[in-house]
Amino acid sequence: MSGYTALTDADLAAMLEVIGVSSVDELFESVPASVRLGRPLDLPPGRAQQEVEARLAELAARNVSSDDEVSFLGAGMYDHYVPALVDAVILRSEFLTPYTPYQPEISQGGLQAMFEYQTAISELTGLPVSNASLYEGPSALGAAGYMARLANARPRFVISRGVHPHSRATLATLSAGYGTEVVEAPLAGGVTDPEAWAALMGPDVSAVFLQQPNFLGAVEDLEPLAAGARAHGALAVCACDPLTLGILRPPGELGFDVAVGEGQTLGNRLDYGGPSFGFIAATEEQVRRMPGRIAGETRDADGRRGFVLTLQTREQHIRREKATSNICTAQALNALAGVIYLAWLGRRGIVELGELLVRRTDYARRSLTALPGVRALHEQPVVREFAVGLDAPVEAVIERCAAAGVNPGYALGRDYEEHHDGLLVAITERRSRADIDRLTDVLGRAVAAGAAEAAVGARA
Repeated sequence: MSGYTALTDADLAAMLEVIGVSSVDELFESVPASVRLGRPLDLPPGRAQQEVEARLAELAARNVSSDDEVSFLGAGMYDHYVPALVDAVILRSEFLTPYTPYQPEISQGGLQAMFEYQTAISELTGLPVSNASLYEGPSALGAAGYMARLANARPRFVISRGVHPHSRATLATLSAGYGTEVVEAPLAGGVTDPEAWAALMGPDVSAVFLQQPNFLGAVEDLEPLAAGARAHGALAVCACDPLTLGILRPPGELGFDVAVGEGQTLGNRLDYGGPSFGFIAATEEQVRRMPGRIAGETRDADGRRGFVLTLQTREQHIRREKATSNICTAQALNALAGVIYLAWLGRRGIVELGELLVRRTDYARRSLTALPGVRALHEQPVVREFAVGLDAPVEAVIERCAAAGVNPGYALGRDYEEHHDGLLVAITERRSRADIDRLTDVLGRAVAAGAAEAAVGARA
């Protein structure tokens, strides 16, 4: 890879003269020779800007976006439609350019956007308090774990194997820093095994973590699992897909203390994996343990409606020993896109979208499992994602489908050894019935070819 710099030798000489040194090496004389590299960096010579731009364009052309293929890839990031209204608002300079406000009450518009966002997340999740957003879904789940640590300081977390693998890994990494053990509860029939779950409960459990729908797309009966955890005094945390909450019962109704999730599906494009935003909502008992910022509504001296930062848990804003989070800011622009999208959908729209996803997902599931060599990995209800097993090597099937301009989904074997033959298929409103029919045709031929190839290899 080549680089571009506008710095000329004359520019360099002028800057060195201004600061009173004769060479760049003289700038680093105070650095001990033992820690210096001692040789030039192994970099290619500089190139003209035009050449660099051409090279970058060449590299970018190797990428395939969801606009270039018919994509059924999900597993946490989804190719949903984003209305033009979202860009029309978030690209305004008032929203696009500000950094974290250190005198936030001056920016009433920014605070109102946070407040409206918090209100929308609270209504979606059925929990009374939301913060102004987090970085992304897995770090939101990790933050919920630390909230539980602050609440009861117990030594053990229990997390369902149905929770997103990235979230499970994030919780394991963060909890290792404060000494809490993470124990995984297995799945049975596509959902959290209730007997294994009950056996893991006890007075030493700090929090439990479940997901709705889970990573295999299954809708779980979470209410008794959450109740069992709370009976032992543990916090119950639900990772949820916000777009499914138009048709599924919200975590607050199911007895959860905390709801977290990935907000990318709300008005944010895929953008090659980010940025997006994470959300977190909780009961009022947990409000002082929540990370980040919470905007509140008030009245000024003249009785006019106004907005303030009610709580900030960052050590730069409060005494360090009282801080419950080191999160520096929030994904405010992405979260703003989320609340604009929700306002665009409206209360009825999010229900209608959920119903549409259920119908198309059911059609896709029935179409694919009718193919020879394709079977359902579980029989649980699904909303917009489902898992199938293939009688052919999954990665090879994906490659064959890609060659035909179709991305059939996510290879489950990357995260679940027990599902090495599994494919996770995601449906969004951008995937029409014609697209699903095309997937059925392309996947059927790819599985048949892969099975035949595997049979020849076995005979050899």
